[in-house]
Amino acid sequence: MKPIKPKIALTMGDPAGVGPELILKALVDGSVTKTAEIKVFGDAGVLDFLADRLGLERPDKEIVISLSSIDPEEIMSGGAVKEGGRASIRYVEEAVKAALSGSADAVVTAPINKEAAKKAGFAFPGHTEFLAHLTNTKDYLMMLGGADLKVILVTIHVPLKDVPGLITTPKVFKAVAMTHESLKKFFHIKNPRIAVAGLNPHAGEGGFFGKEEEEIIRPAVQEALGLGMDVTGPLPPDTVFYRAVRKKDFDAVVCMYHDQGLG
Repeated sequence: MKPIKPKIALTMGDPAGVGPELILKALVDGSVTKTAEIKVFGDAGVLDFLADRLGLERPDKEIVISLSSIDPEEIMSGGAVKEGGRASIRYVEEAVKAALSGSADAVVTAPINKEAAKKAGFAFPGHTEFLAHLTNTKDYLMMLGGADLKVILVTIHVPLKDVPGLITTPKVFKAVAMTHESLKKFFHIKNPRIAVAGLNPHAGEGGFFGKEEEEIIRPAVQEALGLGMDVTGPLPPDTVFYRAVRKKDFDAVVCMYHDQGLG
């Protein structure tokens, strides 16, 4: 009996971005097509145009759910075009509908252009917040998960200057607690080991470089420890990832802001 392949709803992202090219290359990659059943939510005309332009194989018509009719000659400049932004939003909306209805097991998103999306009336900072809105999810975090490292963000798409004011003890604790439960539920880690990064260089150096570690982050860590979670921190951001990846000290790192974790 052949194993059942998961059904993946793959959004094309902004038609003028890298998403269409990545999708074309993924569809001819045996490691992708052998392990999953792919449905592309995008624009068949854009995909065909780019396939011809790059000398790649055109995607099977049955694979593509075409949701827009964009003139590739006008939008393939790599710029932030309103029409492309509007289309990329619709791809996500329809893919999520497929997942919620059960016709897809998961959604994978190619990059959107936030400038183009904003021109089209998109009112969200990014995919994370939009997906939460579409699924009516109140409690959510952004996690990037790989085999060697998983990072979770306390704040997501906000200006760096606003980060210190947005970090609170309840928010840090919530991130730690949700990470603890997610690692157990989705990654089957029986006793997750979680590191919490500081906000400031050297995790504040005892208050010399900032007081957020001692006044905000450490109380959240202590609360989690009191509930039996294996949590360490706040730790210096410049060494915590080495400890997680090379020394295998931690299963995940809770980070204070976007580029601290994604970088």
